[in-house]
Amino acid sequence: MDAVSSQHAGEKLIRILAFTLVISVMSATMFNIVLPEIRDDFQLSFAQVSWVSSAFLLIYALGTVIYGKLADTFKLKHLLTFGLIFFAAGSMIGLAAQAYWMVIVGRVLQAVGAAVIPASSALIPIRYFPPERRGRALGIAMTGLAIGSAIGPVVAALVVSLVHWRWLFCMPLFTLIALPYYRKYLNDEHQAAGRIDWLGCGLLAAAVAALLLSITYEIWLLGAAFVLLTLLFAIRIRSAAEPFIKPGLFANRSFSFGLVIAFAATGIGYSLVFLSPQLLTEVNRLAPGLVGFVMVPAAVTTAILGRKGGKLADAKGNSFLFYSASALLLSCFLLLSSFAGTSPIWIALILIFGNVGQSFLYIALSNAISRTLPQEQSGVGMGLLSMLNFIAGAVSASLYSKTVDQGSGSSWNPLHLHPDAAVFSNIYLVLAALFGIVLLVYTVQFGKIRRRNRSTEAFDAALVPVVGSKSMEMESESPNGS
Repeated sequence: MDAVSSQHAGEKLIRILAFTLVISVMSATMFNIVLPEIRDDFQLSFAQVSWVSSAFLLIYALGTVIYGKLADTFKLKHLLTFGLIFFAAGSMIGLAAQAYWMVIVGRVLQAVGAAVIPASSALIPIRYFPPERRGRALGIAMTGLAIGSAIGPVVAALVVSLVHWRWLFCMPLFTLIALPYYRKYLNDEHQAAGRIDWLGCGLLAAAVAALLLSITYEIWLLGAAFVLLTLLFAIRIRSAAEPFIKPGLFANRSFSFGLVIAFAATGIGYSLVFLSPQLLTEVNRLAPGLVGFVMVPAAVTTAILGRKGGKLADAKGNSFLFYSASALLLSCFLLLSSFAGTSPIWIALILIFGNVGQSFLYIALSNAISRTLPQEQSGVGMGLLSMLNFIAGAVSASLYSKTVDQGSGSSWNPLHLHPDAAVFSNIYLVLAALFGIVLLVYTVQFGKIRRRNRSTEAFDAALVPVVGSKSMEMESESPNGS
């Protein structure tokens, strides 16, 4: 494919990809709004109904890495065809669900298919855009993510206001509109053959599933199984010729610390999209449709300011953006803890701080972690970061739902709160404290890197005149010099 046709295909593909990302994000998040209705329809606990989100996130996380590896062997157009058809098949099963297990099966099949979308969003800009134009392509793709996050609650609210929540399963069917265009414009060739460490992948999936089940059902034997499976996974990646995750990545201490910080920050931030609908439903007694509208201002503001975060990181550095994001998130958690149960209008305004802060935090951490990686490991390292972010969401959803199920007899808050608000108020206070620890770890770890970089820059700046003068002397002593 020549340069002109490749550029034309790339322009078409990136817009199709943005449309697909809108649908994907909406499908992944809009069910958070209707979890209370699903719980009532099937007589479930919070912990049980959380699997509607957790199962999707778990499969989505692992599938993103697997599709990325499969793309080294198979054509991306074939992987997208498989994935989008599976996405639609899961939707049909969920739409026809008359039992809770059918809902879970539908969500799992949706995740199996949908995981091809984030993998493609990383590959298409790289394969069809040169480095000098790749940023623009990624910006268009990120716009799709922002739009999906912004309109997802609105669409979910409208759907559940007019028809049954099962009709939310229809949303992925719109991705089939994009399939003929992917088939037309994706002209990638077969890549170099590669192997997938399916045993390592299976061990990791089993370990995470055991962790979630042990938290949900308080079965400590499953907790022990998680520890055992994690050890077996560690042994496997050190013995396999082509491991699922290369253990050498973890020898990079700054990268490992970055993963820990990102995992914790993502898990804490996930409370905004998972707990907020529960708070508005259980405490404010809002219908699911109204819950979606309460969350719209935060999503819209985040979509508008998302690109500003990247500009701030470029202009003033990752640390400036990280601390700005931290201030927004801490303010959000403390305000939610203090005013849980207050007017939904105030909750909508408070969530703006949290959602924008979480968006800025992701940009800052992604940039900071990417700079700890050598060029030859950047793809694998950032893929692992994405996978852990998804897993953090799944784990935190189980933890939050279990905490809400247990309830809280009293609140730290001296204000006159709604009785049901106590548990939410206490959770948000704990999250503020935990995020304070994350902030401290980031300051200590990445502060060292920043000081080391400054020392290197100062050394280089001092070295340039010396090197330059020596070069001048060598030129003047050269036989060919003037």
